[in-house]
Amino acid sequence: MGGSSKPKYRPVIKETPQSSEAIRARGASWSPANRFEKVHVDLRDVDVVDGDLDDEERPRRSTQFFRDGTKTIITRNSSPDVGFETSVNPYRGCEHGCVYCYARPTHEYLGFSAGLDFESKIMVKMDAARLLKAELESPRWTPQVLVMSGVTDPYQPIEKKLRITRGCLEVLAKCRNPVAIITKNRLVTRDVDLLRELAACNAAAVNISVTSLDAKLQRVLEPRASSPEARLDAIVQLRAAGVPVGVMVAPIIPGLTDHEIPGILEACSQAGAQFAGYTIVRLPWAVAPLFEHWLEEHFPDRKEKILGRIRDLRGNGRLNNSQWRTRMTGEGIFAEQIASLFEIGCRRAGIGERPKLSTAAFRRTREQLTLL
Repeated sequence: MGGSSKPKYRPVIKETPQSSEAIRARGASWSPANRFEKVHVDLRDVDVVDGDLDDEERPRRSTQFFRDGTKTIITRNSSPDVGFETSVNPYRGCEHGCVYCYARPTHEYLGFSAGLDFESKIMVKMDAARLLKAELESPRWTPQVLVMSGVTDPYQPIEKKLRITRGCLEVLAKCRNPVAIITKNRLVTRDVDLLRELAACNAAAVNISVTSLDAKLQRVLEPRASSPEARLDAIVQLRAAGVPVGVMVAPIIPGLTDHEIPGILEACSQAGAQFAGYTIVRLPWAVAPLFEHWLEEHFPDRKEKILGRIRDLRGNGRLNNSQWRTRMTGEGIFAEQIASLFEIGCRRAGIGERPKLSTAAFRRTREQLTLL
Protein backbone atom coordinates (compact mmCIF):
# COMPACT_ATOMS: atom_id res chain seq x y z
CA MET A 1 0.00 0.00 0.00
CA GLY A 2 0.98 3.58 -0.80
CA GLY A 3 3.90 5.66 0.20
CA SER A 4 4.69 7.08 -3.24
CA SER A 5 2.38 10.10 -3.08
CA LYS A 6 3.17 13.12 -0.96
CA PRO A 7 0.98 13.75 2.09
CA LYS A 8 -1.60 16.47 1.79
CA TYR A 9 -0.90 17.94 5.22
CA ARG A 10 2.06 18.34 7.49
CA PRO A 11 1.67 17.70 11.23
CA VAL A 12 1.57 20.84 13.33
CA ILE A 13 2.81 19.29 16.54
CA LYS A 14 6.42 18.15 16.83
CA GLU A 15 7.09 14.48 16.12
CA THR A 16 9.91 13.93 18.60
CA PRO A 17 8.97 11.51 21.40
CA GLN A 18 8.33 12.98 24.81
CA SER A 19 9.67 10.04 26.79
CA SER A 20 12.68 7.78 26.42
CA GLU A 21 11.11 5.05 28.50
CA ALA A 22 10.23 1.83 26.73
CA ILE A 23 6.72 0.44 27.25
CA ARG A 24 6.56 -3.11 28.51
CA ALA A 25 5.40 -5.60 25.83
CA ARG A 26 5.29 -2.91 23.16
CA GLY A 27 7.71 -2.33 20.31
CA ALA A 28 7.01 1.38 19.86
CA SER A 29 7.06 3.72 22.82
CA TRP A 30 5.40 6.72 21.16
CA SER A 31 3.07 7.69 18.36
CA PRO A 32 4.70 9.70 15.55
CA ALA A 33 2.45 12.03 13.60
CA ASN A 34 0.32 10.56 10.85
CA ARG A 35 1.73 12.05 7.64
CA PHE A 36 -1.80 12.56 6.27
CA GLU A 37 -3.27 14.32 9.31
CA LYS A 38 -3.24 18.05 9.99
CA VAL A 39 -3.30 17.74 13.79
CA HIS A 40 -1.41 15.23 15.89
CA VAL A 41 -1.51 14.63 19.64
CA ASP A 42 0.89 12.22 21.31
CA LEU A 43 -0.80 10.65 24.35
CA ARG A 44 2.62 10.45 26.02
CA ASP A 45 3.24 14.18 25.60
CA VAL A 46 3.28 15.54 29.17
CA ASP A 47 2.52 19.05 27.95
CA VAL A 48 -0.66 17.97 26.19
CA VAL A 49 -2.09 15.09 28.19
CA ASP A 50 -0.56 14.34 31.55
CA GLY A 51 -0.68 17.66 33.34
CA ASP A 52 -1.32 17.02 37.03
CA LEU A 53 -2.84 13.56 36.56
CA ASP A 54 -1.81 10.76 38.87
CA ASP A 55 -0.17 7.64 37.39
CA GLU A 56 -3.44 5.73 37.63
CA GLU A 57 -5.29 8.43 35.65
CA ARG A 58 -2.82 8.63 32.77
CA PRO A 59 -3.83 7.08 29.44
CA ARG A 60 -3.19 3.35 29.35
CA ARG A 61 -2.29 1.56 26.14
CA SER A 62 -4.43 -1.56 26.01
CA THR A 63 -5.18 -3.32 22.73
CA GLN A 64 -8.42 -2.43 20.97
CA PHE A 65 -10.04 -4.36 18.13
CA PHE A 66 -12.26 -2.90 15.43
CA ARG A 67 -14.37 -4.59 12.78
CA ASP A 68 -13.04 -4.03 9.26
CA GLY A 69 -15.93 -3.75 6.81
CA THR A 70 -13.92 -4.60 3.70
CA LYS A 71 -15.90 -6.00 0.76
CA THR A 72 -13.02 -7.94 -0.82
CA ILE A 73 -10.34 -10.07 0.78
CA ILE A 74 -7.83 -10.91 -1.95
CA THR A 75 -5.18 -8.22 -2.44
CA ARG A 76 -3.15 -7.94 -5.63
CA ASN A 77 0.27 -6.41 -6.20
CA SER A 78 2.60 -5.97 -9.16
CA SER A 79 5.89 -5.72 -7.27
CA PRO A 80 8.76 -7.74 -8.78
CA ASP A 81 10.32 -8.09 -5.31
CA VAL A 82 7.82 -10.06 -3.26
CA GLY A 83 7.49 -13.23 -5.32
CA PHE A 84 3.68 -13.42 -5.33
CA GLU A 85 0.77 -11.57 -6.90
CA THR A 86 -2.14 -12.28 -4.55
CA SER A 87 -2.46 -12.34 -0.79
CA VAL A 88 -4.99 -12.48 2.04
CA ASN A 89 -4.60 -10.32 5.15
CA PRO A 90 -7.14 -11.18 7.89
CA TYR A 91 -5.88 -8.32 10.08
CA ARG A 92 -4.71 -4.73 9.67
CA GLY A 93 -2.23 -3.70 12.30
CA CYS A 94 -0.33 -6.29 14.32
CA GLU A 95 -0.13 -6.86 18.04
CA HIS A 96 3.27 -8.55 17.75
CA GLY A 97 4.66 -5.02 17.92
CA CYS A 98 7.84 -5.58 15.88
CA VAL A 99 9.45 -2.16 15.94
CA TYR A 100 10.98 -2.55 12.48
CA CYS A 101 7.75 -3.58 10.71
CA TYR A 102 7.58 -2.06 7.23
CA ALA A 103 3.76 -2.31 7.35
CA ARG A 104 3.41 0.26 10.13
CA PRO A 105 2.76 3.21 7.75
CA THR A 106 -0.27 1.40 6.30
CA HIS A 107 -2.12 2.28 9.52
CA GLU A 108 -1.87 5.93 8.60
CA TYR A 109 -4.39 5.35 5.81
CA LEU A 110 -6.89 4.53 8.55
CA GLY A 111 -6.23 7.78 10.41
CA PHE A 112 -4.04 6.05 13.01
CA SER A 113 -0.37 6.39 13.91
CA ALA A 114 2.32 4.04 12.69
CA GLY A 115 3.61 3.86 16.26
CA LEU A 116 1.61 2.56 19.21
CA ASP A 117 -1.63 2.64 17.24
CA PHE A 118 -0.33 0.05 14.76
CA GLU A 119 0.17 -2.52 17.50
CA SER A 120 -2.71 -1.56 19.79
CA LYS A 121 -5.57 -0.72 17.39
CA ILE A 122 -6.17 -3.80 15.30
CA MET A 123 -8.67 -4.04 12.45
CA VAL A 124 -10.20 -7.54 12.17
CA LYS A 125 -11.88 -8.86 9.04
CA MET A 126 -14.59 -11.02 10.57
CA ASP A 127 -16.10 -11.82 7.15
CA ALA A 128 -12.77 -12.90 5.64
CA ALA A 129 -13.68 -16.58 5.15
CA ARG A 130 -17.03 -15.78 3.54
CA LEU A 131 -15.46 -13.22 1.23
CA LEU A 132 -12.67 -15.61 0.31
CA LYS A 133 -15.10 -18.39 -0.52
CA ALA A 134 -17.07 -16.08 -2.82
CA GLU A 135 -13.94 -14.96 -4.64
CA LEU A 136 -12.55 -18.49 -5.10
CA GLU A 137 -15.92 -19.78 -6.30
CA SER A 138 -16.17 -17.03 -8.90
CA PRO A 139 -15.40 -18.11 -12.48
CA ARG A 140 -13.24 -14.99 -12.68
CA TRP A 141 -10.76 -16.49 -10.21
CA THR A 142 -7.69 -18.03 -11.83
CA PRO A 143 -6.22 -20.62 -9.42
CA GLN A 144 -2.88 -19.41 -8.09
CA VAL A 145 -0.86 -19.32 -4.89
CA LEU A 146 -2.33 -17.10 -2.19
CA VAL A 147 0.04 -15.75 0.45
CA MET A 148 -1.07 -15.22 4.05
CA SER A 149 -0.46 -12.52 4.98
CA GLY A 150 2.11 -10.50 3.11
CA VAL A 151 1.50 -7.41 5.25
CA THR A 152 0.66 -8.28 8.87
CA ASP A 153 0.94 -11.65 10.62
CA PRO A 154 -2.09 -13.95 10.18
CA TYR A 155 -1.29 -15.63 13.51
CA GLN A 156 -1.03 -12.69 15.88
CA PRO A 157 -2.35 -13.30 19.43
CA ILE A 158 -6.03 -12.47 18.81
CA GLU A 159 -6.22 -15.20 16.15
CA LYS A 160 -6.27 -17.77 18.95
CA LYS A 161 -9.73 -16.47 19.88
CA LEU A 162 -11.18 -15.16 16.61
CA ARG A 163 -9.94 -17.99 14.33
CA ILE A 164 -10.26 -15.83 11.22
CA THR A 165 -7.12 -17.26 9.62
CA ARG A 166 -8.31 -20.80 10.33
CA GLY A 167 -11.63 -20.00 8.66
CA CYS A 168 -9.75 -18.87 5.55
CA LEU A 169 -7.66 -22.05 5.58
CA GLU A 170 -10.83 -24.14 5.77
CA VAL A 171 -12.02 -22.45 2.57
CA LEU A 172 -8.65 -22.95 0.90
CA ALA A 173 -8.63 -26.62 1.87
CA LYS A 174 -12.11 -27.19 0.43
CA CYS A 175 -11.11 -25.55 -2.82
CA ARG A 176 -7.59 -27.00 -2.71
CA ASN A 177 -6.17 -23.63 -3.61
CA PRO A 178 -2.44 -23.42 -2.82
CA VAL A 179 -1.35 -21.20 0.05
CA ALA A 180 2.01 -20.02 1.39
CA ILE A 181 2.04 -18.74 4.98
CA ILE A 182 4.54 -16.34 6.56
CA THR A 183 4.40 -16.10 10.36
CA LYS A 184 6.49 -15.72 13.50
CA ASN A 185 3.93 -17.33 15.79
CA ARG A 186 3.82 -20.98 16.85
CA LEU A 187 0.02 -20.74 16.72
CA VAL A 188 0.30 -21.86 13.09
CA THR A 189 0.72 -25.43 14.40
CA ARG A 190 -2.90 -25.33 15.61
CA ASP A 191 -3.96 -25.61 11.97
CA VAL A 192 -1.67 -28.48 11.05
CA ASP A 193 -4.69 -30.63 10.11
CA LEU A 194 -5.72 -28.25 7.33
CA LEU A 195 -2.14 -27.63 6.23
CA ARG A 196 -1.51 -31.37 6.04
CA GLU A 197 -4.60 -31.77 3.87
CA LEU A 198 -3.40 -29.06 1.51
CA ALA A 199 0.16 -30.39 1.51
CA ALA A 200 -1.14 -33.75 0.29
CA CYS A 201 -2.15 -31.86 -2.90
CA ASN A 202 1.19 -30.02 -3.04
CA ALA A 203 -0.73 -26.89 -2.13
CA ALA A 204 0.78 -25.62 1.14
CA ALA A 205 4.05 -24.26 2.48
CA VAL A 206 4.87 -22.40 5.70
CA ASN A 207 7.66 -19.89 6.23
CA ILE A 208 8.62 -19.33 9.86
CA SER A 209 10.21 -15.92 10.30
CA VAL A 210 13.25 -15.91 12.60
CA THR A 211 15.04 -12.63 13.27
CA SER A 212 17.28 -13.70 16.14
CA LEU A 213 17.98 -16.72 18.34
CA ASP A 214 18.79 -14.38 21.24
CA ALA A 215 15.67 -14.55 23.41
CA LYS A 216 16.52 -11.32 25.23
CA LEU A 217 16.93 -9.38 21.99
CA GLN A 218 13.82 -10.95 20.50
CA ARG A 219 11.68 -9.86 23.45
CA VAL A 220 12.43 -6.17 22.91
CA LEU A 221 12.53 -6.40 19.11
CA GLU A 222 9.29 -8.40 18.70
CA PRO A 223 7.63 -8.15 22.12
CA ARG A 224 4.45 -10.17 21.53
CA ALA A 225 5.68 -12.69 18.99
CA SER A 226 6.64 -16.29 19.80
CA SER A 227 10.08 -16.89 21.30
CA PRO A 228 12.93 -18.28 19.14
CA GLU A 229 12.54 -21.64 20.89
CA ALA A 230 8.80 -21.73 20.10
CA ARG A 231 9.46 -20.94 16.43
CA LEU A 232 11.95 -23.78 16.17
CA ASP A 233 9.35 -26.04 17.77
CA ALA A 234 6.82 -24.92 15.13
CA ILE A 235 9.26 -26.01 12.41
CA VAL A 236 9.64 -29.39 14.12
CA GLN A 237 5.87 -29.91 14.31
CA LEU A 238 5.17 -28.82 10.74
CA ARG A 239 7.92 -31.01 9.29
CA ALA A 240 6.69 -34.00 11.31
CA ALA A 241 3.20 -33.45 9.87
CA GLY A 242 4.52 -33.52 6.32
CA VAL A 243 3.97 -29.80 5.69
CA PRO A 244 6.76 -28.14 3.65
CA VAL A 245 8.40 -25.66 6.01
CA GLY A 246 11.17 -23.14 5.66
CA VAL A 247 12.71 -20.18 7.44
CA MET A 248 12.67 -16.49 6.58
CA VAL A 249 15.74 -14.87 8.13
CA ALA A 250 13.98 -11.56 8.22
CA PRO A 251 14.58 -8.84 8.58
CA ILE A 252 18.35 -8.87 8.81
CA ILE A 253 19.48 -5.80 10.74
CA PRO A 254 23.14 -5.01 9.94
CA GLY A 255 25.24 -4.45 13.03
CA LEU A 256 22.62 -6.12 15.23
CA THR A 257 21.51 -9.49 13.84
CA ASP A 258 23.53 -10.10 10.65
CA HIS A 259 26.13 -12.16 12.51
CA GLU A 260 23.40 -14.63 13.46
CA ILE A 261 22.61 -15.70 9.88
CA PRO A 262 24.67 -18.95 9.92
CA GLY A 263 23.40 -19.91 13.38
CA ILE A 264 19.76 -19.30 12.47
CA LEU A 265 20.04 -21.36 9.30
CA GLU A 266 21.76 -24.23 11.10
CA ALA A 267 19.28 -24.29 14.00
CA CYS A 268 16.29 -24.17 11.66
CA SER A 269 17.76 -26.87 9.44
CA GLN A 270 18.20 -29.15 12.44
CA ALA A 271 14.57 -28.47 13.38
CA GLY A 272 13.47 -29.53 9.90
CA ALA A 273 13.48 -26.41 7.69
CA GLN A 274 13.79 -27.36 4.03
CA PHE A 275 14.18 -23.96 2.37
CA ALA A 276 15.07 -20.38 3.31
CA GLY A 277 14.90 -16.75 2.30
CA TYR A 278 15.94 -13.40 3.71
CA THR A 279 15.26 -9.68 3.53
CA ILE A 280 17.10 -6.61 4.80
CA VAL A 281 15.38 -4.31 7.28
CA ARG A 282 13.20 -1.68 5.59
CA LEU A 283 12.42 1.63 7.30
CA PRO A 284 9.81 3.53 5.24
CA TRP A 285 8.21 6.77 6.43
CA ALA A 286 7.57 6.81 10.21
CA VAL A 287 9.34 3.47 10.76
CA ALA A 288 12.74 5.17 10.52
CA PRO A 289 12.29 7.56 13.50
CA LEU A 290 10.56 4.78 15.46
CA PHE A 291 13.51 2.49 14.89
CA GLU A 292 16.03 5.22 15.72
CA HIS A 293 14.24 5.91 18.99
CA TRP A 294 14.09 2.19 19.76
CA LEU A 295 17.86 1.93 19.30
CA GLU A 296 18.37 4.88 21.64
CA GLU A 297 16.24 3.13 24.27
CA HIS A 298 17.77 -0.33 24.03
CA PHE A 299 21.15 -0.16 22.24
CA PRO A 300 22.48 3.41 22.49
CA ASP A 301 26.08 2.20 22.24
CA ARG A 302 25.40 0.52 18.88
CA LYS A 303 22.94 3.01 17.46
CA GLU A 304 25.27 4.95 15.15
CA LYS A 305 26.98 1.82 13.84
CA ILE A 306 23.66 0.17 12.98
CA LEU A 307 22.22 3.27 11.33
CA GLY A 308 25.45 3.81 9.41
CA ARG A 309 25.35 0.26 8.05
CA ILE A 310 21.73 0.66 6.99
CA ARG A 311 22.54 3.91 5.16
CA ASP A 312 25.38 2.16 3.34
CA LEU A 313 23.07 -0.70 2.36
CA ARG A 314 20.50 1.70 0.97
CA GLY A 315 23.03 3.38 -1.31
CA ASN A 316 21.49 6.82 -1.01
CA GLY A 317 22.76 7.96 2.38
CA ARG A 318 19.28 7.54 3.82
CA LEU A 319 17.67 4.94 6.06
CA ASN A 320 15.30 3.75 3.34
CA ASN A 321 15.29 3.23 -0.40
CA SER A 322 12.01 2.05 -1.91
CA GLN A 323 13.52 1.25 -5.30
CA TRP A 324 12.30 -2.07 -6.70
CA ARG A 325 14.79 -4.96 -7.01
CA THR A 326 17.09 -3.59 -4.30
CA ARG A 327 14.71 -2.64 -1.46
CA MET A 328 14.61 -6.23 -0.12
CA THR A 329 18.34 -7.00 -0.36
CA GLY A 330 20.13 -3.67 -0.30
CA GLU A 331 23.17 -2.81 -2.39
CA GLY A 332 26.89 -2.29 -1.97
CA ILE A 333 29.58 -4.18 -0.11
CA PHE A 334 27.56 -4.93 3.03
CA ALA A 335 24.68 -6.27 0.94
CA GLU A 336 27.13 -8.51 -0.92
CA GLN A 337 28.57 -9.76 2.37
CA ILE A 338 25.10 -10.61 3.70
CA ALA A 339 24.14 -12.39 0.47
CA SER A 340 27.34 -14.43 0.57
CA LEU A 341 26.91 -15.28 4.26
CA PHE A 342 23.36 -16.44 3.60
CA GLU A 343 24.30 -18.54 0.57
CA ILE A 344 27.15 -20.26 2.37
CA GLY A 345 24.98 -20.76 5.46
CA CYS A 346 22.29 -22.49 3.40
CA ARG A 347 24.81 -24.73 1.72
CA ARG A 348 26.42 -25.78 4.99
CA ALA A 349 23.04 -26.35 6.65
CA GLY A 350 21.80 -28.46 3.73
CA ILE A 351 18.89 -26.13 2.99
CA GLY A 352 17.44 -26.46 -0.50
CA GLU A 353 15.15 -24.52 -2.81
CA ARG A 354 11.64 -23.34 -2.08
CA PRO A 355 8.99 -25.81 -3.32
CA LYS A 356 6.78 -24.91 -6.25
CA LEU A 357 3.15 -25.26 -5.23
CA SER A 358 0.56 -26.68 -7.60
CA THR A 359 -2.93 -25.60 -8.65
CA ALA A 360 -3.68 -28.95 -10.31
CA ALA A 361 -6.07 -30.10 -7.56
CA PHE A 362 -8.08 -26.86 -7.43
CA ARG A 363 -11.86 -27.30 -7.42
CA ARG A 364 -14.93 -25.16 -7.00
CA THR A 365 -17.43 -26.68 -4.60
CA ARG A 366 -20.35 -25.08 -6.44
CA GLU A 367 -19.38 -27.02 -9.56
CA GLN A 368 -19.57 -30.25 -7.55
CA LEU A 369 -23.03 -29.37 -6.29
CA THR A 370 -24.19 -28.68 -9.85
CA LEU A 371 -23.01 -32.11 -10.98
CA LEU A 372 -24.87 -33.76 -8.14
